[in-house]
Amino acid sequence: MTTKQTLLKVTGLKVAYGGIQAVKGVSFEVREGELVSLIGANGAGKTTTLKAITGLQPVAAGSVEYLGRAIKGQGAWDLAKQGLVMVPEGRGTFTRMTITENLLMGAYNRKDGEIDADIDKVFALFPRLKERAKQLAGTMSGGEQQMLAMGRALMARPKVLLLDEPSMGLSPIMVDKIFEVVNDIHQQGVTVLLVEQNASRALQLANRGYVMESGEVTMEGEGKALLNDPKVRAAYLGE
Repeated sequence: MTTKQTLLKVTGLKVAYGGIQAVKGVSFEVREGELVSLIGANGAGKTTTLKAITGLQPVAAGSVEYLGRAIKGQGAWDLAKQGLVMVPEGRGTFTRMTITENLLMGAYNRKDGEIDADIDKVFALFPRLKERAKQLAGTMSGGEQQMLAMGRALMARPKVLLLDEPSMGLSPIMVDKIFEVVNDIHQQGVTVLLVEQNASRALQLANRGYVMESGEVTMEGEGKALLNDPKVRAAYLGE
């Protein structure tokens, strides 16, 4: 059996806000073709970890490697050009631009001739966006903006797609749709790191998972194994 290449490796990551250490020596890896879930309660340090990986938050200690190279200190702009692309918590759409214009912004770094074809692929994944292609992003619902943020990220042709709490604040029907699309994206061959409070849904999709508590990784394992672990079920699934 061939061992898959490690695309993203985080070792001993520490992040501090002032005198408060928010992330306390976190280590994990994401291999080519995997969907890895990072779960934990609100305030566990999940979003801070993603911000540190993508250059949006200074790293106090530890290392972050992408495609075998250290990337600590590189900006989010440079990392996106290299295929490390994040959909942030809160979506971050350009509210005064249309859906199509938002998607084109996702391809801003590209110079190839396949951008229109990729927009068609995003519209196939999210038919609702196609129906409203000329609508301003700011007039859409939260779920529709989440679809747009994910579609915009796909326009960058990511090697690793980082999703930060994609289901947060959405209706149950829209949550179902978002997780369905996350699974579709993964099945199409995109490597995904999924950060989620919805532990059950995240671990159902995951090849592997990591549990964060108070800035530390306290458990790791295959997604299904963590989903069935009594400690995880008691802490995150209310059992």
